[in-house]
Amino acid sequence: MKKLAMTAGFALAMGMSAAAMAHPTNSGYVTDSEDTVWRNSFGECWHTGFWSKDDATVEGCDGYVASTTAAPAPAPAPAPAPMPAAMTDKKFAVFFDFDSAVVDSVSDIATYIKGMSSVSSVRMVGNADPIGSSAYNDALSKRRAENVAAALRAQGVSGNVMTVDYLGETAPVAQCSGRGAALIACLRADRRVDVQITGK
Repeated sequence: MKKLAMTAGFALAMGMSAAAMAHPTNSGYVTDSEDTVWRNSFGECWHTGFWSKDDATVEGCDGYVASTTAAPAPAPAPAPAPMPAAMTDKKFAVFFDFDSAVVDSVSDIATYIKGMSSVSSVRMVGNADPIGSSAYNDALSKRRAENVAAALRAQGVSGNVMTVDYLGETAPVAQCSGRGAALIACLRADRRVDVQITGK
C-alpha cells in the first residue's frame, strides 16, 4: 500500500511537471502558466528532461547573466545659429584750429572702422564758426571735410564708402559771447568735422 502511494505521488509530481513544462520563451526550464521559472529551495532553476546547455538563456539560471549594452549617448544639441550683427551708427568729431583745415589725427576713427565686420557709409560733414563771411566759412568747412576723408584714406579706409558734405557756419553748437582770443577759443566746438559711421 505504501509503495502504491509513493508510485501515485511520483506520478502526480510527474504530471505536475508535465503540466508546468517550459514555455517556448524559457525552453528547457519548468515554468508555471505565467512563464515564471520554478526554483528549488536553493534558488536553482528546475530543468526539464530536455534541458541542454544551449537553453541556459534565462537570467539567473545556470550562471547566465544578461548582457547590458549601454544606451548610445544622445546626439549633442546643435549649436544655436549666431545672431546677425545689428547695424549701428557711431559719431566722432574732429576739431580744428581757428581759420585752419589741418587735420591733427584720425587714427582712433580709422581703428574703429577697421574693427567693423562691414561698413555701409562714412559721412564727413564740415562745419565752421561764424567769424568771417558765410561764403568763406562754406569753403573752409568743405576743405575740412575733404581733408578728414583724405586722412582716413591714408589710414587704409576705403574711399568707396565715404561721402563729403559741409554746412559752413549754419550748425553751431557753441554758446559764446565776448571778443578776441576768448571768443575764438570758445567757438572751437564749431570748427569741426562730424564723422558718422554706419555699419556692423
